[in-house]
Amino acid sequence: MAENKRDYYEVLGVQKGAGEDEIKKAYRSLAKKYHPDMNPGDKEAEVKFKEVNEAYAVLSDADKRAKYDRFGHAAFDPSSGGGYGGFSGFGDFGGADFDFGDIFSSFFGGGGGASSRSRQNMPIDGDDVGARITISFDEAAFGTKKEVNFARIETCPDCAGKGAEKAEDIETCSACRGTGRVTVKQQTMLGYMQTQRPCQSCRGTGKIIKTPCKNCNGKGRIKINKKLEVNIPAGIDDRQNIVLRGQGSAGVNGGANGDLIIEIRVKEDKIFERNGNNLYCEVPITFAEAALGADIDVPVLGGGSEKYRIPEGTQSGTTFTLRGKGIPDINTKRKGDLIITVAIETPKNLNSEQKKLLNAFAESLGESNGAKRENFFKKLFGK
Repeated sequence: MAENKRDYYEVLGVQKGAGEDEIKKAYRSLAKKYHPDMNPGDKEAEVKFKEVNEAYAVLSDADKRAKYDRFGHAAFDPSSGGGYGGFSGFGDFGGADFDFGDIFSSFFGGGGGASSRSRQNMPIDGDDVGARITISFDEAAFGTKKEVNFARIETCPDCAGKGAEKAEDIETCSACRGTGRVTVKQQTMLGYMQTQRPCQSCRGTGKIIKTPCKNCNGKGRIKINKKLEVNIPAGIDDRQNIVLRGQGSAGVNGGANGDLIIEIRVKEDKIFERNGNNLYCEVPITFAEAALGADIDVPVLGGGSEKYRIPEGTQSGTTFTLRGKGIPDINTKRKGDLIITVAIETPKNLNSEQKKLLNAFAESLGESNGAKRENFFKKLFGK
């Protein structure tokens, strides 16, 4: 119904007195914005695209625009009394011959076949390639060198990327005349519309190869397996990446090579746990060492241990920090800390003599050395 339609000038976003160039410019911009190829599956964009084309079909035609300016949408609505030489719904848009190939060539700069040829020859960067290396905990802490195996796409050395056995085996595609694209004209509910599609004969290359290169089967590119030695810096953490620029797949038409992105996986350690650049571990100590204080053996990175003095009366679960004994920062090389937690082992399987001595020891303490136990029962019983 005419009363449900938006004003055509409003649809295109121009004033009523807008000139042809302004209307065409507005139409090109909106056609690009709402074109189905730009908005796959978007029903709202599809409706707007039809609305934009309907508005342009009227406002780009001097006679139809004059009728619209005088009578509005009623000029093309048969139910309004008919008589304005108007449209029957969308059916009368047959006079509008839209060339979407021309529209989309303007999006990329240039026009017609020239822009198609320039697009097919534009430099395209190569794809990135992924790989993975698994290293030990110590290798992550101190750094190492590893060999990585990966596959990438390279320009065929036999045909230099041309895809043909000889240069004279390459011909211009007769179907698209070397543009790589063909124009298809269709009648739709909006009238006749022209769209451009990749040429099926040459697969959008604009060229036909009579005798393909045997090494690459005419593709101009081959997949090869590579090996590289990689420096893994000290301090790298699990799931961090190393990026080797330009070691990925080759670009096309002079485009840059992609990158090789290596994910580092670090095995768990039997002793240490890592959080950032700090290390954590639990060190068991005896009851006597905790009570009297002692020089205990603390494990360190790379194997071995070093002595650390704990004070007398150390409680189970107490933590101690050894500064600079952790993992080096991958950028600054400043080392984190080693945080140890002591766990007192309660003796088991005591013989009668040991039990007798331990009971005597407990009686000698009396109530003078159980402050934590005493506070617990005060909280429990409120005394």
